[in-house]
Amino acid sequence: MKNFIKYNSSVSSDFFDLDIQQNFGLLSNCIKNKRILVIGGAGTIGSNYIKQILAFKPSSIFVVDHNENGLTELTRDLRSSNYLDYNPEYLTYPVNLLSKTFERLFEKNSFDIISNFSALKHVRSEKDIISVEALIKNNIYGAIKLLELCVKKPPKFLFSVSTDKATNPVNIMGASKLIMEKIIISHKNKFRVSTARFANVSFSNGSLLDGFVNRLKKNQPLSCPADIKRFFVSEEQSGKICLLSTFLGESGDIFFPKLNSSKHQIYFKDIAINFLENNGYEPVIVRTEKQAKNFKKENPKQYPILIFNSDTSGEKKFEEFYSDNDKLVLDNFSSLGIIKNKVNDLNLEGLKNDFDQVFESLKATKNDIIRVINKLLPNFNHIEKGKNLDSKM
Repeated sequence: MKNFIKYNSSVSSDFFDLDIQQNFGLLSNCIKNKRILVIGGAGTIGSNYIKQILAFKPSSIFVVDHNENGLTELTRDLRSSNYLDYNPEYLTYPVNLLSKTFERLFEKNSFDIISNFSALKHVRSEKDIISVEALIKNNIYGAIKLLELCVKKPPKFLFSVSTDKATNPVNIMGASKLIMEKIIISHKNKFRVSTARFANVSFSNGSLLDGFVNRLKKNQPLSCPADIKRFFVSEEQSGKICLLSTFLGESGDIFFPKLNSSKHQIYFKDIAINFLENNGYEPVIVRTEKQAKNFKKENPKQYPILIFNSDTSGEKKFEEFYSDNDKLVLDNFSSLGIIKNKVNDLNLEGLKNDFDQVFESLKATKNDIIRVINKLLPNFNHIEKGKNLDSKM
């Protein structure tokens, strides 16, 4: 395939570089010759974070991900470039964070830096009680377990990635990540913890833009909402955001990129049209899935794209990084803002028990989970449309 547009970012490619340059010495002191564990490291953000980390030459890097194929490709990528040429200890494990096997890593090793990218991150992950259970256990139970292990062997730095959807969440995925933030921050006086909310990562695994590439490869129509806009950063920029967020600022900080809503947010429909045009096609907008799948080209360069108004559960029309009541620090860094939080005492065992009671009931529904979430997040305003993204192309 030729001329795939890399709609890499809604900001310049060097947007985060000044903060890296100005804090190069600090980053080097924190990382060089240190032992690092990266969880969920085979994904787009985790793998790009690893590349940023390796530039500062840690002595050891252990990578955990349940995706064995992803770990294999990560290793091939790193070995086929110069990232591992200085010969650090490098080990990968196809292990689930919630498994007993994962615990053995902590029994046998100590880590200076632990970074967690394990997440169910798609709004489409919310369908019914079964899919929600998987989401809650990965995003919330996983954070609780990781903290329990870290309490026994504290790292110098613990970073756990969040999402913009944790801001004023309208879906269970976003609410689960907001709870994750609260869980992580509850330990900020025990060891250094931080997290980051940020934009969509262009062409990341499973993203809508990645779907555009796959549809074109398979000669299938494109499909996207007309009324939803998002911030975008490139894959490389996602790694830089998380690198900076791991080590800068203070324990308990939530980082976000300082992007302008009117300047940097882009509608998916505009990206889709731009994507087709940059690949040499004439976009033809259709209004139904049937029209899209049965489209007859008048010339070979025409390409159908279904553009629709969003009507599925949990979709927010725009992206935001902080709420009106958040305490912000905007002057410390060029590219990143910070949300400051008080330490909240959380009964983590009680939280798990509340969820477990729902999961163990054969009559439980999504609404029962929402009621548990509302105990911790009273302002959680779930958008329920009775339809999820799996019902669309």
